[in-house]
Amino acid sequence: MTIKDIVAPPLIEVDFNNLKIGEHYFRTLFVVGYPRYVTANWLEPLISFNHTLDIAMYVYPTKSDEVLDNLKRKVSEMEATIQSDMKRGRVIEPSVQVALEDALSLQQELAKGSERFFQFGLYVTIPTRSLEELEKVTKQVEATLGSLLIITKKATLAMDNGLRTTLPMGQDRLLITRNMDTTSLATTFPFTTSELSANEGVLYGLNEHNGSLIIFDRFSLENANMVVFGKSGSGKSYMVKLEIMRTLMFGSEVIVIDPENEYETLTHALGGEYIRFHFGTTTKLNPFDLALLRSPGQEEESELNQKILSLHGFFRVVMGKLTPTEDALLDRALILTYKQKGITPDPSTQNKEPPLMEDLYKALIGMEDSIARGLADRIEKFVKGSLVGIFDQQTNVEIRNPLTVFSIRDLEEELRPIAMYLILDFIWTKVRRDIKRRLLVVDEAWYMMKFPDSGAFLNSIAKRARKYYLGLSTISQDVEDFLSVDLGKTIIQNSSLQVLLKQSTAAIEKVAEVFFLSEGEKHLLLSAEIGQGLFFAGPAHAAIRVIAAPYEHQLVTTRPQELEQQKEIKAQGPSMVGSPTEVKISTLPSAIPVKQRPIFTVETIKETQAG
Repeated sequence: MTIKDIVAPPLIEVDFNNLKIGEHYFRTLFVVGYPRYVTANWLEPLISFNHTLDIAMYVYPTKSDEVLDNLKRKVSEMEATIQSDMKRGRVIEPSVQVALEDALSLQQELAKGSERFFQFGLYVTIPTRSLEELEKVTKQVEATLGSLLIITKKATLAMDNGLRTTLPMGQDRLLITRNMDTTSLATTFPFTTSELSANEGVLYGLNEHNGSLIIFDRFSLENANMVVFGKSGSGKSYMVKLEIMRTLMFGSEVIVIDPENEYETLTHALGGEYIRFHFGTTTKLNPFDLALLRSPGQEEESELNQKILSLHGFFRVVMGKLTPTEDALLDRALILTYKQKGITPDPSTQNKEPPLMEDLYKALIGMEDSIARGLADRIEKFVKGSLVGIFDQQTNVEIRNPLTVFSIRDLEEELRPIAMYLILDFIWTKVRRDIKRRLLVVDEAWYMMKFPDSGAFLNSIAKRARKYYLGLSTISQDVEDFLSVDLGKTIIQNSSLQVLLKQSTAAIEKVAEVFFLSEGEKHLLLSAEIGQGLFFAGPAHAAIRVIAAPYEHQLVTTRPQELEQQKEIKAQGPSMVGSPTEVKISTLPSAIPVKQRPIFTVETIKETQAG
């Protein structure tokens, strides 16, 4: 038995217009008619077809002197035909007149040496799993080519040679060609690509389609925002943590809201600051803090009105839905609370110590109104009830570290949206006060999307982030909840980078509707492995596989078995290398070479399922 016997398929059936190899069916089409006028990249609809196709292009150079002799003869024949029709008083055929003009133009270009002549063959083989699917896809391919004014025919009685022609062996067994000049031939080349590489930026992963690197500087795009969606365990946090590590190498500041303590190991290893919020913690944030905003060469701007509007959203998350009357009373109480502390719309008064939630509580009680009393009752638990001490003390937190992470895992479920809103407001104040290149990561953003006001606040940050040199990363596993509201869709529209990892069958239709996914892309997201998915950058997108160096993997993995193994290695003593705490950010490479891919001019095989 030879190697050929081992690799050969168990069955090959050659029919009139299809070929069966094992359990798969194949059909080859060849092109016999082309449009008169074409533009660059005119074959893009075929190359981007949403089914796997094997496309082969064969180019045969021809000697110019032979072509000129043939053209001279053809020109003479057409001129004679036209002269004969004129003498007999017949109407000259428009097709003959057009062909003569084309021939004379080509003859002139060839004589000057500005064009060369080629014979060109184009073949398409369609692979499917069933005969019914083969018929369906064939009609779709013919319709797509027909819309380009391309005429195709099936390789009837020559399907075996058709398949060999489109295999990566460079053997044209059909030899069905047509002449083309250099300019026309250039437009047929498959310049459509899923390559998403820039000269500099962060490495996000490998392009599954062609093996190239996906490298982007998100701050060079229209906006620096990114959304990441995927089911639990799909690799969302893994990818984002890798981006954080690589972003820090470019001198950016990174701030993270961490609902599940997933970033703790990474933060400690990189020397970042990990701030916990829970009962009894000494870490405090005051919702009433003001930021004195200054623009270069300008006076201080009044922050009070803007802050009161933000507090309206915060207290709607705390209290629940408010009636117009309750909202008006809250507004009066907030203004009074600041006024009692000597803070007015005058910017010179806004450097005084801000009020606390207790001061608002007293202001509401002092109104001696039943509705105001009801509002006071809703916040009483934060002032002197079971939740006292969390949101009613002066702020003692500062963001000074290049990597700052806020953890809210130890808070009760009902307090998490409130804490996320408060932390986000604190960060937004810091961002506007001190503009520099920053990345803000909001993990499990669906917590905020459950409430209209917190969702609206996140959406407003996404819209305004670019102005303050901020890139917002929004991460969520509950895709349906996120996309079910208009604010979620708006955040997506305001994000230049979009990453879709493995999706559930329940969510895939909604995702496909929002992101306009093809059937192949839907199948890819349903069957994707951890760290695999689709990467969108503006109008371009490709299938991505997230990759990490061994030392990066140690820092970002959340697999319990791997974390347990790391603990065991660490317990064995300092002699064991590779501990996450031994990896410093300064050891990471500062530049990543971009891999360039050659363009193949004889044959292109397209796997469109990858993006």
